[in-house]
Amino acid sequence: MKCNTNFNYFYEMKMTDEYIYRQPEKYQAILLHLISVFKREIPDLEMHFKWGMPYLYYKKRMFCYLIANSKKGFVDAGFARGFELKRNQEILIGEKRNTVKSLRYYDLEEIDNDVLIDVIQEVVALYT
Repeated sequence: MKCNTNFNYFYEMKMTDEYIYRQPEKYQAILLHLISVFKREIPDLEMHFKWGMPYLYYKKRMFCYLIANSKKGFVDAGFARGFELKRNQEILIGEKRNTVKSLRYYDLEEIDNDVLIDVIQEVVALYT
């Protein structure tokens, strides 16, 4: 069983890496930066590859997905429990989604790490 678990982990990491490196360089930089901030803030975060995109799990539950939309020119960090968030509502994007709200980035330079970290910390609090 443990071997199978390790295989799944490495397979999902490989799929995540392939997803990132298939993106144009602009989106690669954004995705890699977001992942590094998430991992720094939540060291025990798990990376999975579901529905064709990287998913971050916290405490075995879906936490956030990362998706590059090259047609529309952005990367979304979509938080599974985003509609429960109270802070940063002016920049969280809900669109026509029932539970997810996202932080949307068009360029690496526009990422405000303080806001990103604040959102991450607020979402983590929802899981405790």
